[in-house]
Amino acid sequence: QVQLVESGGGLVQAGGSLRLSCAASGRIFSINAMGWYRQIPGKQRELVASITSGGSTTYADSVKGRFTISRDNAKKMVYLQMNSLTPEDTVVYYCNARIATNWNSPVYDYWGQGTQVTVSS
Repeated sequence: QVQLVESGGGLVQAGGSLRLSCAASGRIFSINAMGWYRQIPGKQRELVASITSGGSTTYADSVKGRFTISRDNAKKMVYLQMNSLTPEDTVVYYCNARIATNWNSPVYDYWGQGTQVTVSS
């Protein structure tokens, strides 16, 4: 079994910063890409940022220059530093990781339970 546990969400004023963390644990052979998604109620979950095992990053246009994704492969963790937050960033953020549980198993997507970020104006 694989678990992804997020932390770091909360309430912040506009212009402030938050840092989200996500820890992967359980039966893990390898972790490929890791990322953060967010989901507005009634809409599809959308990519915020992702990072490959080699450190290549991708960002949604709406967060470029404000958010930074990073990972610690040894600790099996991914982080999202969020700066210059606006009320439009208010939403639940989900951690994602593409994980193989064995040397010969396929890679599957795993998700955290979500962490709420609320930005007040």
